[in-house]
Amino acid sequence: MKTADADILIIPGLGHSGPGHWQHRWVEKIRNAHFVEQDEWDAPTLAGWLETLEREIMMATRPVVLVGHSLGVHAIVAASQTVADTKVRAAFLVAPPDVDEHPEVPAETSPFRGLPRDPLKFPSMLVASSNDPYCSIERAAEFASCWGSDFHIAGDAGHINVESGHGPWPEGLLMFTRLMSRI
Repeated sequence: MKTADADILIIPGLGHSGPGHWQHRWVEKIRNAHFVEQDEWDAPTLAGWLETLEREIMMATRPVVLVGHSLGVHAIVAASQTVADTKVRAAFLVAPPDVDEHPEVPAETSPFRGLPRDPLKFPSMLVASSNDPYCSIERAAEFASCWGSDFHIAGDAGHINVESGHGPWPEGLLMFTRLMSRI
């Protein structure tokens, strides 16, 4: 599938992706990409985030590809269990935090604990860092296995955000393009 043939929904994590973040750059670069804007970025509720994401999926006029970073990955996973719609063709999942077991994950992520580990209903790729401060590489591999996602280790890339030096993140765009070519 060509990127131009889909609605690309960008789902940031806790606090939203700040200026210069690769997600902002992708929204600027990919004309049919836009953010899923949550009402509450700093004190999220699972129900609120799911309602917003599901509404965006339903309003899409073309096939949907989801791009999640951090807590946005968990929103995608939760939505995959409840959305009976077939519009979602794939998901690109980047740096999921381990909200259940990692001690450094912010307390605000607690509404997302205990999500199902069932396989996603669409193809996906999970990209993780070997030194993410919020998730071990072993736990990320476990997520990928449970969700049926292709797994890619991005090396020592931190949380794959601006703080870890990932503004444009061209390697991520190449991985996303590979995912798009598979669907």
